[in-house]
Amino acid sequence: MRGSYLLLMELKNTETIPVGKLGKIDFKEGFYIYAGSALNGLDQRIQRHLRKQKKMHWHIDYLLNRAKIVNVFYKQSEVKEECFIAKTLEKELFILSGFGSSDCLCKSHLFYGPYEGIKNAIANLEMKQYLINAKS
Repeated sequence: MRGSYLLLMELKNTETIPVGKLGKIDFKEGFYIYAGSALNGLDQRIQRHLRKQKKMHWHIDYLLNRAKIVNVFYKQSEVKEECFIAKTLEKELFILSGFGSSDCLCKSHLFYGPYEGIKNAIANLEMKQYLINAKS
């Protein structure tokens, strides 16, 4: 399966987290949403994000050391749609500049906002809910 995904995460406490080459970033407690894609194995990519033990490779790996994934959403597609999704989310949520977007022209692929605001933004994207408990 190929496509794009969203990781909905909760960070319980305000923290300063080192994020690879981005350096230390101040994260407020609350809810975050990360947009990604996987054109060579969407299910495997999501399962990797859900694992606690993994090599630090992407910016999101550093945040996932501290934040808990609350929900995952996905959309099957043969083309990379994460930038379209990110541009949609940035209209409604706060961006964390440069996070997860070093390989494209997007401002960010990580967004912060109130839970209800994030849920509303996701609803507009027509993505399916990924069943975390059945897979992990």
